[in-house]
Formats: sequence, structure tokens, C-alpha cells
Amino acid sequence: MERYKQEFIEFMVESEVLKFGEFTLKSGRKSPFFMNAGGYVTGAQLRKLGEYYAKAIHDHFGTDFDVLFGPAYKGIPLSVATVIAFSELYGKEIRYCSNRKEEKDHGADSGVLLGSPIRDGDRVVIIEDVTTSGKSIEETYPIVKAQGNVEVVGLIVSLNRMERGKSGSGSALEEIKALYGFDAEAIVTMAEVIEHLYNRECGGRVVIDDRIKEAIDAYYDQYGAK
Repeated sequence: MERYKQEFIEFMVESEVLKFGEFTLKSGRKSPFFMNAGGYVTGAQLRKLGEYYAKAIHDHFGTDFDVLFGPAYKGIPLSVATVIAFSELYGKEIRYCSNRKEEKDHGADSGVLLGSPIRDGDRVVIIEDVTTSGKSIEETYPIVKAQGNVEVVGLIVSLNRMERGKSGSGSALEEIKALYGFDAEAIVTMAEVIEHLYNRECGGRVVIDDRIKEAIDAYYDQYGAK
């Protein structure tokens, strides 16, 4: 596993973004782990988060794209932090773009978008925090494609929960790739998280002990992608 992935896993735990215990998800599932990217709140955290995203995007998609689109609301700071990091790490100026939940009908920046316009010929990477069912991309993809003759290069999320999607036994990211025809990738997968943290101290404590590992295994027996 790449060093930046190991660092990112520890960063999620230390930032209290990735937690282990018992949580009820929007889907109603009882999960032994939970990730909330809204927990990144300081300048230092957002700077590091942007760097991890930028490294993963570079690994998966290279530099041949023009726009990083972060859907409202959590995608807005993610896209801004990441384009800054991309410029600093790779010397490539990528434009950020996000959408408004409510279209603005006045002023010089009226419309549905924040940041840069998306133009004909643009290659776009979509950035999100986490995808469990793939529902969010159903809303985001039409917004991007409505802007003109653009190509969606791929989707990047921070964590692949590796759960079954809505319509089959594959993961949500696999279903997105099959349905829309572009790659859907993550900085890390839950398999990598477990590999790195199981019975290992992080921040002075073991966050995945035998009890939590047993609960995770049982969860994936029921909900895991095949």
C-alpha cells in the first residue's frame, strides 16, 4: 500500500472523520463504521485533505483534465482544497466548479454554478466524500453534462465502503462505472483501512480490535460487494 494511503487512513481517524462503533446509516443499515467528511474543519486539515485527494487523482487520472467538479455542499471545500494542492504538487492549473442547490437568477454570477464555468471540450473529474449507494451521482452527472459538450473523466471519493450498490452484487463504484462509462475510484478502500488498522495503534489506541473486526466481517457478510 502506498505511503500516502497509510497516512490518509491515520489522518481520517485522528481527525475523527472515520469512527468505529455502531451507527445507523441513512439507508437504515446498522454499520460498525462511519465516515463524515464534514469533520474536516481546520485550515491544516483541509490542506492535507486536498493533498491526499490530489495524489489519488494524479494516480488514477493523471493531469489530462480541466475542471474538478464538487457537488454542493460538501464537494465545494473538497474541490477548492484539491485544486490548490494539485497546482502546488503537479504545477497544473485545474479550475474548480460546484453547483448551487438553488439557481441564482441575478448578478454577474447568476446561474446554477459556482466557480469556473464548464465549457465545450472540457474534461471533468467529479469529487465527492463517500459513495454508499451511488445516488448522489444520479443528481451530479446531469448537471455536469448539461453544461455543454464535456467529457466526465471519472469520479474520485475518499473512501470506498465496498458495499453492494442499488441494483446488484457489485459495489456502488463498480455500478457507477458500468452505468456511466467512466472510472470511479477512491483514495482508499475499507479493505485497505482494515489491513492498516487491525490490531495496530493509531493515535495511541487500537481502533479496530478483535471485537470491531468481527462486527465489520459480519456487516460485510450481509452487505458487502461480491
